[in-house]
Amino acid sequence: MKRILQKLKRIALVAHDHKKKDLLDWCESNRHLLEEHELIATGTTGKLIEEKIGIPVKCLLSGPLGGDQQIGSMIAEGKIDLLFFFWDPMAAQPHDPDIKALLRLAVTWNLPFACDRATADFLLTSPFMQSEYHCNVPDYGQYLNRQV
Repeated sequence: MKRILQKLKRIALVAHDHKKKDLLDWCESNRHLLEEHELIATGTTGKLIEEKIGIPVKCLLSGPLGGDQQIGSMIAEGKIDLLFFFWDPMAAQPHDPDIKALLRLAVTWNLPFACDRATADFLLTSPFMQSEYHCNVPDYGQYLNRQV
């Protein structure tokens, strides 16, 4: 099965507290590329991006209050095309299971995602960002039709 990522991408932006500055700096450096796409973010991160960079962002709930799960749901529904999740590997998070679930969903649905600035740079500057992209979606038919 294929999913078509349109030229206008729906980009989810998430950052842990200690990584928000990194994500904001990255967004500011890449404003000219990001403003061409639809941005969706967890609440606090989205508000900070709007305030600092002036790009419109659809803000969901704050991550610990369910924003991570909202983005995960949007990934499962095919409403997110890319995920930029600047997470802090050195700090324990109270909503760690939600974070792992979000990353698991990105892999499950073959969604391009970056968790650090270098990977984000490579992903955002890929030629596929400026064009339609046909993405393979795993077929989970056997799993869904299994005998339980």
